[in-house]
Amino acid sequence: MEYEIIHDDSMEVLTRMTDDSIDAIVADGPYGLKFMGKKWDYDVPSVALWKECLRVLKPGGYVLSFASARTYHRMAVNIEDAGFDIRDQIMWLYGSGFPKSLNVGKAIDKAAGAEREVIGTKKGQGNIPNDRGDWGLKSNEPVKITTPATPEAQQWEGWGTALKPAHEPIVMARKPFKGTVAKNVLEHGTGALNIDASRIDYNGEKPNIGGRGAHTRGDGYGFKALGEDLEADPTGRWPANIIHDGSDEVVSLFPTSSSTKTPVSDGRSEYNNQVYSGGLGLHNPTNSHNDSGSAARFFYCAKASKAERNAGLEDFPKQGKDRHWAQSEGRKDEGEQASSFPVANLHPTVKPVALMEYLIRLVTPPNGVVLDPFLGSGTTGVAAIRLGFNFIGIEREADYIPIAEARMAHANDEIIVLEKVGAEWI
Repeated sequence: MEYEIIHDDSMEVLTRMTDDSIDAIVADGPYGLKFMGKKWDYDVPSVALWKECLRVLKPGGYVLSFASARTYHRMAVNIEDAGFDIRDQIMWLYGSGFPKSLNVGKAIDKAAGAEREVIGTKKGQGNIPNDRGDWGLKSNEPVKITTPATPEAQQWEGWGTALKPAHEPIVMARKPFKGTVAKNVLEHGTGALNIDASRIDYNGEKPNIGGRGAHTRGDGYGFKALGEDLEADPTGRWPANIIHDGSDEVVSLFPTSSSTKTPVSDGRSEYNNQVYSGGLGLHNPTNSHNDSGSAARFFYCAKASKAERNAGLEDFPKQGKDRHWAQSEGRKDEGEQASSFPVANLHPTVKPVALMEYLIRLVTPPNGVVLDPFLGSGTTGVAAIRLGFNFIGIEREADYIPIAEARMAHANDEIIVLEKVGAEWI
């Protein structure tokens, strides 16, 4: 297994790469939201860049690219216009998003220079002070409850400007190829999804065919067709195009099943953090407890913890904040007040390692080469190393290079230690 980090512009590097040399691209690139005023996030990757990605991918090679709910259409269209076939959209659901919504009533009073009467306080929610009129951005300190000062503010009190963010879509696209999938797989090793390695364990759940079983094909989720014994397929459920973070808020959206199970971390790894993947992957914990939700039928893992995003950075200065969104839209004063969560990994959008592992495993053939043209702090590389894939990561921003190098070296060192002692990941 080999990995490489290239500090350069992605377009420049891609133009120097060999045709048909990459097996899969898994990327968390710019969303085009101007996040935190970062220049690298002013637009989604261009059609020209995706054309270069198309060229370097083997025929049938997959692209998995994260996107924003607001700009997904631009990401998907650019990838499609570059020549890729859009195959699906994977939806990553989570419960920890915070609405950056302007309280219109407060904004009207502020514009009028009217002082609102304080009528009480309420407990904050553990984030930043709510002195801008935003909902969902509160600290642990008491938050003032005020009443509208003008008739206009009274009319528009309770109105806002944004919904709570609770999902990120992932574009799933494939490079076109000639002939059949079977022929392409035999020739290039690409074009298919690693379904069995990505299946989700039943963990004792009983089949519930509902109205599905009137045909002879089964339901596509591992249950057998009507007329056969109603037993769960021992290989697990077919992987779905939904992924979630296991939070109560998300789990409550799904139908209830009394035998669903949720894993318990054994503490052996920074990355063994509320992961339920099933199948043949590195994360397949057996210790679990009963739960009343049913979202375990989909892959899930928690968002990246502080320990995970900083693994390997113990000697780095604590120069970032893990409330990066607090500094967006020029709110430097609020960003400064979020300093109680110092982190060495200053990248604002760190994905969970287990999530990237799942995605890489799904689209990459054995011994394949994974490319991330937007490496950031190196999470895709960490995941590829832990899975034993060859990896190339490209990153333009100098601040993130040493972070990615240290995190990936740390992951590689863990693999080497485990090999020496004959241990294995769970």
